[in-house]
This record gives sequence, structure tokens and C-alpha cells, in this order.
Amino acid sequence: MPHAPRSPVPQEVSRELRRLVERWRQLPLDHALRYAGRVRALIQSLADAVAGANGIAASVVPDCGPATLMDQLTVLVHDASAAGVTSTPMASTAVTTAAVTTAEGTTTLAQDLASLRRELR
Repeated sequence: MPHAPRSPVPQEVSRELRRLVERWRQLPLDHALRYAGRVRALIQSLADAVAGANGIAASVVPDCGPATLMDQLTVLVHDASAAGVTSTPMASTAVTTAAVTTAEGTTTLAQDLASLRRELR
């Protein structure tokens, strides 16, 4: 019996992503709209990191509205994990006020997701 392929997403990142998605689904639309820019900034940061890791030019992730943001984030988290991207540039931490930075000026993906989730009110 063939084995199902394992997800490249580390368990800690997967857990934080799941918690963030659940929280996002609970937000009223006006609150989601208020945080959409922060989520998009993280998505774009991940897309840029994945492009860099794969040696291709970065491109802008399309804005498809708040209803699709968690789907876009889920795809980018998967792509980032598959590409070996485990941290995001310091610029993306502007997305989250409580992000923990390392000496290299980056935050881990799990930290970014957890910080963003804690901001959602």
C-alpha cells in the first residue's frame, strides 16, 4: 500500500496556521477588512522568500479579497515549507507588533502566524 506524501509543513507551523485560520473565520467582515493588509503583507513576504529560494523573480500576489486570504496564506505556508523557508525577513514583522526577532533580524514562520492570530480581535 503506497504511503500518502507527508506535508513539508512543520507541526508547529501547521498548528499555528490552523489556529489562525480558525480565528479568521470567526471575525466579522469589518474586522477582517481591518486586518487584511497585515495578512497580505505576510503572504507577500512569504511569496518573495519562496521566489528567492527557488531562484526566480518575485511577483505580486493578487488581492482576491478577505475571503481568500487564508487560502492564499495556507498555500504560501506550504510552498515556503517545501522551499525550506523557515523564517521571514524583518520587513514582514511590521505585520505583527508582537513578533519575536532573532539576532539575524528574522522571525520564524510559526512566530509570525501566532503573533498575527493574537492581534485579531
